Amino acid sequence: MKTYKNLYPKIISLENLFLSYKKARKGKTKKHYIIKFEKNLKKNLFQLQKELLEQTYSPLLLKTFILRDPKTRKISKSAFRDRIVHHAIINIIEPIFDKTFIYDSYANRIGKGTLSALKRFDKFERKIINNLKTEAFCLKADIKHYFQEINHEILMKTIKRKISDKKVIWLIKQILNNVLEGEELKMENKGMPLGNLASQFFANLYLNPLDYFAKHKLRAKYYIRYVDDFVILNNSKKQLEIWKKKINEFLENKLKIKLHADKSRIISLSRGMDFVGFRNFYYFKLLRKRNVKSIFCKVDEYKKGKICKGKLLEIFQGWNAYAKWADSYGLRRGVVQKIYNPLN
Repeated sequence: MKTYKNLYPKIISLENLFLSYKKARKGKTKKHYIIKFEKNLKKNLFQLQKELLEQTYSPLLLKTFILRDPKTRKISKSAFRDRIVHHAIINIIEPIFDKTFIYDSYANRIGKGTLSALKRFDKFERKIINNLKTEAFCLKADIKHYFQEINHEILMKTIKRKISDKKVIWLIKQILNNVLEGEELKMENKGMPLGNLASQFFANLYLNPLDYFAKHKLRAKYYIRYVDDFVILNNSKKQLEIWKKKINEFLENKLKIKLHADKSRIISLSRGMDFVGFRNFYYFKLLRKRNVKSIFCKVDEYKKGKICKGKLLEIFQGWNAYAKWADSYGLRRGVVQKIYNPLN
């Protein structure tokens, strides 16, 4: 297997750091911490490069906040300079690992994403139900406490299979071992914060062995994964039950994680299937309730003066582009009316 050396100079080059700075600031140019960083942009980038070159770089403590959209999530935010480093690493190593990913892995990949996963699901569903002539089932699964349970040692073994540059390995460990404000030094050697680019990429990479197990060992033809949310379609419920058991054994033995007992179920496709934010039926799609609630919560925040109209319209534009993939004309019209009608 080919391994890659001498990647560290590419990661810490000023050209890559400047590109990473531009990526990290995208959509956040008015944030005070970015404005502050840009006042001495050249000096700050040179200082960051110096620390990386001398290997004295150490990430600042993570700051945590609670996000309710409407699902409550604990988000751990890296300092802006550390986000630049995350982008710098991913810029160089992502193309290396992307070549190893199966086609039907859709998270955090160029040209993939939720809508591509949704289209693939539709294609698989049409094939397996054979114009409603055949009954079909779906194993809908995700991993219990996934980000908290990712084992650093196993992750690093996966990374080292492709990267033999010791300085790159050192830098990745610096990112993985970062801790929250007010916490003692992390000792359990597992878990990643939810909310930064590096975590998203490594979370996708960590389950790459599962993809190979499902596709090549189990020979599950209709398999799709989006981070820790994955589905397998099959005409036999019994076969899916066998695969579910084997997958859980693989996850526990090889990756030290396990399926979420409550969220991993085998369901008839005729009942509709939750996947990548949609409730998928044979001939139509509905948005999941929490996605509907999310946009109405944002409208309420605007009505209460918590966010400005420009910010709300920016949020709505993104939500609307997503919601169009469902049968949601009336819903989307209702949101617009609520935004512009002062009596609502």
